[in-house]
Amino acid sequence: MTLRSTLTSFATAIGLLVAAPASAETLNDALVHAYEHSGLLQQNRALLRAADEDVALAVAATMPVINWSISASQQEPRAAGSDLISLNAAISGSLTLYDGGANQLAIEAQKELVLGTRQSLRNVEQQVLLRAVEAYMNVRRNSEFVALRQNNVRLITQELRAAEDRFEVGEVTRTDVSLAEARLASARSLLASAQGTLARSVEEYRVAVGRAPGNLRPVSPAPVSRTIGDAKAFATRNHPTVLEARHSVTAAELNIRRAETAFGPNLSASAQFGANQDLDTGREFGLTLSGPIYQGGALTAQVRQFMARRDAARAALHITNHNIEQGVGNAYSFLEVARASSEASNQQTRAATVAFRGIREEATLGARTTLDVLNAEQELLDAQANTISAQADEVVASYSVLSAMGLLTAEHLRLPVQQYDPAAYYNLVKDAPTITSEQGQALDRVLRALGK
Repeated sequence: MTLRSTLTSFATAIGLLVAAPASAETLNDALVHAYEHSGLLQQNRALLRAADEDVALAVAATMPVINWSISASQQEPRAAGSDLISLNAAISGSLTLYDGGANQLAIEAQKELVLGTRQSLRNVEQQVLLRAVEAYMNVRRNSEFVALRQNNVRLITQELRAAEDRFEVGEVTRTDVSLAEARLASARSLLASAQGTLARSVEEYRVAVGRAPGNLRPVSPAPVSRTIGDAKAFATRNHPTVLEARHSVTAAELNIRRAETAFGPNLSASAQFGANQDLDTGREFGLTLSGPIYQGGALTAQVRQFMARRDAARAALHITNHNIEQGVGNAYSFLEVARASSEASNQQTRAATVAFRGIREEATLGARTTLDVLNAEQELLDAQANTISAQADEVVASYSVLSAMGLLTAEHLRLPVQQYDPAAYYNLVKDAPTITSEQGQALDRVLRALGK
């Protein structure tokens, strides 16, 4: 198989790959599909539900604990007239009446961690959508690069034929023909490379969006109206990473107060009802007041440990604020560079187009060499590639600014999707319902549906 036939087959395969499905596809279509089919979002939603259950576990610690037991025992030597085996059944229960607020503080701390996990889910949503934007623009960019390279091969092929014709009549030397042949071989190599890059970007699109790309339509940059100062201020107040860090600080402070309650007394009530094989019954009720006297400094060590964790959480919040501000600054910088590059490359393309046409016309009159034509054509190709790349970079940079500000969400973009409600599952489990309750049965149905 010749090189030309190989490239033709490869190009055909790539064309079929990109064209299926053939219907036009917008960036919004890609974002909707990415949101609805992201395994990463599903994973983090499950982690949020697990965090919701931590609140239910903390609430359950404030409720009565009731257990049953059945025991059988044999005594040797057996007393006269006694049964060979003694059977006993009992129901026992206990309830914490006072713990200095430890259980309530545990509930509040878990609620803060749930709120933090919700913000983590928001940040994952941003990552999923930004990856889809990048994948979309890379397929568009690389598709246009392939078309550009294909056109470049056609143009150089025409120049080669013209050089051969002029060589036949003695207007140019063999050197001109060889230069055209070398440029054509290089153009074919670059075409193969561009097709390979396109194939990889298509595979990335499949992963990021969840399906093969269709006929991707042009995209305008996302509207970014805030100044960089306003954007930084907004981001440090509203970015999900910052909000998650704030909830972590609050949870750490609550855990310090919870550790301090261990120095105080604890009051609990207990009750037991039992019966043996002769149906003799017994009841027992009791109150227990307890508290620490000496534990080798363990309680104070725990308080100090939670203080250190609180300080670490505060430091993490401080670092996060700086990182978010830096991220906004970097995103704006990339956007400004992309805008300037797009404007400059458009001017470059217009000038290179005029120059190429003029030099090619002059070459037909013998005033220019084949090398002049090939160089002008290469400059035009570079200018067109720069324009394509700058336009794609500007779109990606604009959405990166939204992500840096914490605004790259389905809600802000107004995507036509059924948005995930993080409070729906929490509201079902926050009171720690039993499996026989109405809420418990509703939870069972929800989990069965999620499992499917």
